[in-house]
Amino acid sequence: MIKSDAPLFGRVVTAMVTPFDDAVKLDLKAAQRLVRHLLSTGTTSILVAGTTGESPTVEGAEKSELLKCVLDAAGGKAKVIMGTGSNSTAKSIKASQEAERLGADGLLVVAPYYNKPSQQGLLRHFGEIAKSTSLPIIVYNIPGRTGINISVETTLTLAAQHKNIHALKDSTGSVEQAAEIAGRAPENFRIYSGDDYLTLPFLSIGGCGIISVASHVVGTQIANMIDLFFAGKLDEARFLHYTYLPLFKGLFAAPNPVCVKYAMSVLGICQEHLRLPLVALEQEQKDALTKLLRQSGVAVKSTVF
Repeated sequence: MIKSDAPLFGRVVTAMVTPFDDAVKLDLKAAQRLVRHLLSTGTTSILVAGTTGESPTVEGAEKSELLKCVLDAAGGKAKVIMGTGSNSTAKSIKASQEAERLGADGLLVVAPYYNKPSQQGLLRHFGEIAKSTSLPIIVYNIPGRTGINISVETTLTLAAQHKNIHALKDSTGSVEQAAEIAGRAPENFRIYSGDDYLTLPFLSIGGCGIISVASHVVGTQIANMIDLFFAGKLDEARFLHYTYLPLFKGLFAAPNPVCVKYAMSVLGICQEHLRLPLVALEQEQKDALTKLLRQSGVAVKSTVF
């Protein structure tokens, strides 16, 4: 059975957006500003170049540049995790070793997408990556994007066989599957919810925290909700969950990270620019999200960044 503490990466890991300038190039000044914002609003670790960071359209050299920028801006005040997963084992190994060389504190490795390996293929894929690095690895299971589910048995085998496979980011939407893993995995294994709207349910079955998108805008509130849960103040934790549930859902009204990038622009943190094939929200969608942010108590600026 797992434990529910979070000794390595803390309870609120933010899957950080990648800021772009008007030419849709990396905006490292905005990235530094964003890191400072996250550090001041409850984030304990920052995930660079995950899906929310538009990893499919950020090139390898750009990812290295961004990682160095975030490490420098964090200054040891938060752990920095690098997204190094792909649907090529060899490329994932290369990216993982580069992240370790640059000083990352951990890795997020998503299940291979599109080529849809078998469970045996998943064991080999994650196993080879784990053997290639000494960094702690968070396995990322998100069937809605990858087309495959990492089974309970595969997850348990990986946790048992590889000491640096530290945790699971679970975006299956299945509390039942996560609970089975929680009950059978080694006690040094951890589970993070991969969906903000399921943070509280995941805590109830042994999860240690959230790898969050909404923490860009309500990180302090999410951290408070988690603290209240572990303090045994369940009604107060549920109240916060209910309060921010519309925002948790609203930030996914369009493909991630389209909505949260717009939210960052109205907070004056970075511009909303995205790389194709992602496109910005329509004005009606922007108005709806701005209204939702205000209703959630987020201090929206009168003019967009």
